[in-house]
Amino acid sequence: MRLLCGFILGLLAGALPLAAQPREPNIGYVYPAGGRLGATFEVVVGGQYLNGVTGAHFSGDGLRAEVLEYNRPLPQNRFNELREEWQELQRKRMAARQQPNPTNTWTGADEKRMAEIRDTILKNPPNRQGNPAIAERVTVKVTVAPEAAPGARELRLATPMGLSNPLVFRVGEWPEFFKPPAQSVGPEIERLRRQFGGPAVAAGAQSPLRVTLPAVLNGQIMPGAVDRFRFTARAGQELVAVASARSLIPYLADAVPGWFQATLALYDAKGNELAYVDDFRFRPDPVLHCVIPHDGDYVLEVKDAIYRGREDFVYRIEVGELPYVTGVFPLGAPAGATTTVELAGWNLPTNQVAWSHSEPGLHPLSVPGGKQVSQPLPFHTGTLPECREQEPNDTPRHAQGIAPPVLVNGRIEKAGDEDVFQISGRAGEAVVAEVWARRLESPLDSVLTLTDAAGRQLAFNDDCEDKGCGLNTHHADSYVRLTLPKDGAYFIRVADRQGKGGAEYAYRLRVSAPQPDFELRVVPSAINARPGASVPVTVYALRKDGFTNEVKLALQNAPPGFLLRGGLSTGEDQAKLTLLVPASARPGLMDLSVAGRATIAGREVVRTAVPADDRMQAFFYRHLVPAQELKLAVSERGPRRVR
Repeated sequence: MRLLCGFILGLLAGALPLAAQPREPNIGYVYPAGGRLGATFEVVVGGQYLNGVTGAHFSGDGLRAEVLEYNRPLPQNRFNELREEWQELQRKRMAARQQPNPTNTWTGADEKRMAEIRDTILKNPPNRQGNPAIAERVTVKVTVAPEAAPGARELRLATPMGLSNPLVFRVGEWPEFFKPPAQSVGPEIERLRRQFGGPAVAAGAQSPLRVTLPAVLNGQIMPGAVDRFRFTARAGQELVAVASARSLIPYLADAVPGWFQATLALYDAKGNELAYVDDFRFRPDPVLHCVIPHDGDYVLEVKDAIYRGREDFVYRIEVGELPYVTGVFPLGAPAGATTTVELAGWNLPTNQVAWSHSEPGLHPLSVPGGKQVSQPLPFHTGTLPECREQEPNDTPRHAQGIAPPVLVNGRIEKAGDEDVFQISGRAGEAVVAEVWARRLESPLDSVLTLTDAAGRQLAFNDDCEDKGCGLNTHHADSYVRLTLPKDGAYFIRVADRQGKGGAEYAYRLRVSAPQPDFELRVVPSAINARPGASVPVTVYALRKDGFTNEVKLALQNAPPGFLLRGGLSTGEDQAKLTLLVPASARPGLMDLSVAGRATIAGREVVRTAVPADDRMQAFFYRHLVPAQELKLAVSERGPRRVR
């Protein structure tokens, strides 16, 4: 019992960073989570502390929003008052109909008041079982300009208390189909709907919604629900359906009932199942691929794997003859050089593409396919010399010799394969071996082993956490750093932890001396404050290859009077800073940027901090979730001065 209590207290302690936040606006879902170019449509945003919502803000250009309505569950005492007033009006109307006289009349004002009470209760039913974190609803009218850039945006709501956290909102080019927004369910709420004349929420199986392809399908999965979409397809079509669910809302406000694990199934007109998927490799969102066997109608089905559901179980499915890349090789190239990249996938017009980018780092690689473009994949450009793995190299006897510093582009080509590389080193020399694979969408779950010439293991690593890698819950890439004990030959072995392999099991192996560097994350991505206030900001340092130097932090291009106090001391991974907002600051939104300066090998290096939010999944996984913008909302009702 003592252990159980300790475990529960630990979970609650982990939840405190979220629960203890001031009552600033927070949003938990947006539905639909996107729309089509040139369209105007309504979206529902669920969250908490949204009272007085004044507007919606999108990252990027070309989107406009107008707040139409705000609703939240009625407090029980207010509901009781309205119900009693409704019942009194019912008695008055009945009496006026049975015994009309000058003192017993039913007026237009009475009829209007009954309608007001009915609408208030039906739109804001009390819900004692509801989740407060998503109980409030804001309806927003969104207009997407025809010339807006397609892709991922972020939506935030603005209130008198400040700006909310961001959620993903995608702009596309295909026709969009929507299931109606989900309504709260439960026996008490259904009784209210019957009592006050509202429509009941349909239960059980629903007729499939007829759609035309290509299309984007939008819906919300409630408990026990299964959504179906019917369409016509031709024999030989290579159908691809790509679901976005966890990628839209990767964390739930209260971690209950758990992550949305979407599944996709395809049926023919006779009800025969042709395909079923519940993930895609290591990603939880499923991707379905099927060659249509004959002309006719087909049904695509989406549900949660174990029939859970809630308003924030939002999905968005692209379906049609999509170009979809399942693998590329190599996974990267030298910055500034033109490289031929081999492609594998579905509905691709070519099996290779030329790539060139002048800047080192991660860049999106997409492939045109007819009128559509494939999903973007991260492609790594580096500054080190590069080479390709050469078979046979699966034993020390046949090891491939390489000369650091180098980036090796290789594959674990078949199950049980491993690649062995030989380097020459000197005593006291520091060597880093790092695999880039899973972070580049390769299914490889790498392991790295470094041995001496006699075969003695000197270093081993399976998984190495990269805090800058979004929302990964399995950091499958490997990293070792070792000071060599003596002069001689050394062997670096790369393999798959699960013993799997194939053409798609590609990797980039960096072997070099340590290259100290750092990245920065600034949390939260929405900072709310009053004029003249001081508010806390946290900056995280993602240190690389043993970098320990001090990092000096400051605002970039901020208006006069705005100051950031604090920095990252030697070896420090995070620091609490104070943002000073001048008393002369005008209420409104402004963009901020934070930069860090450090000295590396006698040279000053400047890195701009990526805005992020500290989020938790299922009371366990914590992530610094990158955001597109760092916003400051100055409001007369924002947080007060902190010390």
